Amino acid sequence: QVQLVESGGGLVQPGGSLRLSCAASGFTFSRSAMSWYRQAPGKERELVATIITAGGSTKVSDSVKGRFTITKDNTKNTIYLQMNSLKPEDTAVYYCNIDTDWGQGTQVTVSS
Repeated sequence: QVQLVESGGGLVQPGGSLRLSCAASGFTFSRSAMSWYRQAPGKERELVATIITAGGSTKVSDSVKGRFTITKDNTKNTIYLQMNSLKPEDTAVYYCNIDTDWGQGTQVTVSS
């Protein structure tokens, strides 16, 4: 079955950086569309970024454009979310997604 395991979250000061990882298994990684979502307390889950693993094309939401980058490593069946210039409003649980499958989430807290 599909397994998605996120890692890399933590506490960071405003302006700092983090890199999230999502290790995937149970499906054909190299022919998929995978995404990062986030959910802040009291808010709906929102799409952050998507990558097509076959060609590598990407799309990020306007709220993180220019600060976040989604990448992949097909040899490791892993996608990444590089987050730079983090802001307090980026605080959320970040989830990896493919179709209807979700990882357990990793907490990102941006605070001084």
